[in-house]
Amino acid sequence: MPTKNIQCLMLAAIVFFHAHWRRIWVVVLWLAACAALFTWKFMQYRQWLAFEVMGYCLSTAKGATETLKLNMAIVLLPICRNIITWLRRSRIINYFVPFNDTINFHKLVAAGIVIGIILHGGIHLSCDFPRIAMADKIIFGRTIANDFGNHQPSYLEIVASTEGTTGIAMVVLMLIAFLLASRPSRRNPGSLPPLVRRFAGFNAFWYSHHVFIAVYVLLIVHSMFLFLAKDVTEKTTWMYVAIPVLVYLGERMFRIIRSMVYDGKILDATTYPGKIHALKMTKPTGFQYQSGMYVFVQCSQVSKFEWHPFSLTSSPGDDHLSIHLRSLGDWSDHVYDVFHEALLSSSSNLPKISIDGPYCAASQDHSKYENILLIGLGIRATPFISVLKDIANDLHKGNNSNRANGLRKAYFYWVTREQGPFEWFRDKMKEVSALDSRQGVIEMYNYLTSVYQEGDKRSMLIGAVQALHFARHGNDIISKTLVLTQFSRPNWPRVFHGLARKHVGERIGQIIWEDSWKGSVIK
Repeated sequence: MPTKNIQCLMLAAIVFFHAHWRRIWVVVLWLAACAALFTWKFMQYRQWLAFEVMGYCLSTAKGATETLKLNMAIVLLPICRNIITWLRRSRIINYFVPFNDTINFHKLVAAGIVIGIILHGGIHLSCDFPRIAMADKIIFGRTIANDFGNHQPSYLEIVASTEGTTGIAMVVLMLIAFLLASRPSRRNPGSLPPLVRRFAGFNAFWYSHHVFIAVYVLLIVHSMFLFLAKDVTEKTTWMYVAIPVLVYLGERMFRIIRSMVYDGKILDATTYPGKIHALKMTKPTGFQYQSGMYVFVQCSQVSKFEWHPFSLTSSPGDDHLSIHLRSLGDWSDHVYDVFHEALLSSSSNLPKISIDGPYCAASQDHSKYENILLIGLGIRATPFISVLKDIANDLHKGNNSNRANGLRKAYFYWVTREQGPFEWFRDKMKEVSALDSRQGVIEMYNYLTSVYQEGDKRSMLIGAVQALHFARHGNDIISKTLVLTQFSRPNWPRVFHGLARKHVGERIGQIIWEDSWKGSVIK
């Protein structure tokens, strides 16, 4: 292989490791723990008398059991949002732990649970149980007869036992939860067959996930009636799950109590094109947050049980809270209709909104860097509105030094297919421009995408008309702000290379917000 290709591969590997080393060490540690537990139990059961009856099927199934115990314990921790938000305040912990990937890690552990179920349950049903039922009576009698009350059970008797029925029940419940949590079911139920579509959607995902309450109860019962483990010290499942379950229950209780204390009284509600509601609420006493955080919102008039996450579009220095709700599903459709009817009737009694939070988000990472590049796509730009407003407020007050490194430059690229999003945040964008007019720290770019790439002659013609309007009226023809709208898609290679040349030797924190965040560092 040519030396140049080797150098390119090494450079790519270094860049990859630099961008993902936090994820790598966490995943490697998790895999190592699973492998160690599997190997330990696998080797342990090779020494048991039952190995003469079931062979390596027993060792493999029990090895998978130990990984299941671990994964059923840690799968709860990534969704303890209050604890994660609290831990994220520590710079040391936040440096080493990829808190932005908690949901991805939750999914990864769930995948590990699926593999464990297939190995444990599948091997028991297809190998261990048949070998027990069809074992030679002499071998059965001198090995595991005492574990079965000196009675050699049939296959059906084993399946119908407490261990068998609880295991099968857990598999069925988890299968339902896993299928309804899949992306097609949760995000795009319209793509599913009509018969399945009726049982899909976010609500199905949310409610089906609560069957895990029953799963954990069955797990404890299942672990207490094991055929081959009679000593209490060998029944260790509760030791794995006790603390995580208590932590998670405490988390949920705290959230319930806090949401009852925080009163989100609506001060103002504004409707925008595209079925958007901007809600301005009172700021509860003691409610402290950082720009980029989000809250869970509940509208009791629509549902007393559903809570949905929304980024805060107000800044920490504001005396109120604001969020922007777009109608994108059943719940948000109903909320939009409820508020729309109340506004049309000129009623002073707007629907009551309850809030729970605040919670940490990837967009908080802007405070780590001297230079930041924020890329928002459509309505997904909402957390950056709060970030920009917070930065502008600090610059206006001369408080920029309270950031981790002191902000030098902030670049905001807002890319959208529709004109509507620019109207939703018009007032806030004007306010940011006014506050930053002297310092010039914040640079904002709006892109209204079309079939044309940046630099295309057709885009240049539209841009000329845009420039003429700006020269005559002093504002953008689309956004009605000082930020010029580009009628094209951004030329990202040119943008990135330009920033790299402009900030040689400096670190630029890049945060992209779409359906899920993406973060990296340009160096």
